[in-house]
Amino acid sequence: MLKINILCIGKLKETYLKDAINEYSKRLSKYCYLNFIELPDEPIPEKSNITIENQIKDLESKHIIEHIPKGSYIICLDLTGKPYSSEEFAQKINNIQITNSCLTFIIGGTLGVNENLKNICNEKICFSKMTFPHQLIRVFLLEQIYRSFKINNNEKYHH
Repeated sequence: MLKINILCIGKLKETYLKDAINEYSKRLSKYCYLNFIELPDEPIPEKSNITIENQIKDLESKHIIEHIPKGSYIICLDLTGKPYSSEEFAQKINNIQITNSCLTFIIGGTLGVNENLKNICNEKICFSKMTFPHQLIRVFLLEQIYRSFKINNNEKYHH
C-alpha cells in the first residue's frame, strides 16, 4: 500500500478544515497510508523586505528538506507547476505507485519555497493560477488524492 506524506508549513487552525481533513483521511485509509507532517511557520515581521522574506523562505525550505522521507517521490505544490486534470492526476499517482512505495507532497508556507527545494522535487504541480490559503489547499489536495484512488479503482465518485 502506498504511503503518502503531506509535508506542510503551519498548523491548521480552523475546525472546519480539520474536520474536512479528518473525513478525507478516513476515506483514504482504504487506499493508502496517510501521514501529515506539519512544520512550524516562521513569523513574518510587519516591516518585511525581500531579504527577510528570502531568509524566511530559505529557513522553512531547509526544515522541509530535513523531513522528506528517504526514497520518496517528491511533488511540490507551486504556482509554476504543471496543471493536471483529475484523470491525469489519477494516472500520475498510479504510475508513481508502480515504482515507489512512498509519495510526498510539499505545501510551503505563505512565502512559498526556495529554488533549492524546488530543484530536489521530482515534479511541481499547480492546482490553479489563483492563490488559496495554504490551509485550504490541504483539503483540495486530499480531495484530489481521494478522487484519484476512486478513478484508479473504477469506483463511482460524484463529479
